[in-house]
Amino acid sequence: MSTTQSERLRELLEPLVTSQGLDLEEIAVDSVGRKRVLRVTVDSDTGADLDRIADVSRALSAKLDETDAMGSGEYTLEVGTPGAERLLTEHRHYVRATGRLVRFQLTEGGELTARILTADDEGLDVEVPGVKGRRPTARRLAFGDISRARVQVEFNRKDDKSDDASARQDDEKEEEA
Repeated sequence: MSTTQSERLRELLEPLVTSQGLDLEEIAVDSVGRKRVLRVTVDSDTGADLDRIADVSRALSAKLDETDAMGSGEYTLEVGTPGAERLLTEHRHYVRATGRLVRFQLTEGGELTARILTADDEGLDVEVPGVKGRRPTARRLAFGDISRARVQVEFNRKDDKSDDASARQDDEKEEEA
C-alpha cells in the first residue's frame, strides 16, 4: 500500500472512528490471494466492546462504499482491537497498559520485564518482579530509554480485584451454610 493511499484512508476514516469515541490505531491493506483485506485497528481508554466495534465497522463500510479510496476491486473490511500482546508506540498506549506486565527493549541494549505502575509525560514508574523469593523493585524508565515495548499475556496473575471478589464469594457461601 502506498503512503498516499494510507494517508488518504487515515484522513477519510479517522474522523468517523473519533466520532464513535475511539482512536484509530492502525490501517493496513494486505493482499490475500486475489482479494484485498483492509484491517482497521481501533481502541479507547475504556476499551472497545463488540457493539462499538460493530457500530464503527458499519460507519466505515458505508463511508468506503461512497468513495473510491479502496479502488474498484473487491476487498474485505476487518475492524478490531490491538489484541492482548500489543506493541506500545504512543503515550496513550502506556497509560492504557498501566497495571500490565510489559517486556521492554532498552535503547542501551538488554531487556526488562516489568509492570507499569504509572505513566506521565516523561516516562514510566515500573515494578520489576522479584526473582527467587526476592521482593519486587521500583524503577523509573524515561521514554527515551525504551526502544520497544510489548504487553505480555499473564495467565496466572493474582489480581487484587479478583482476589477480593473470590473472598466475598467464599464469605457468602459460608454465611449460607
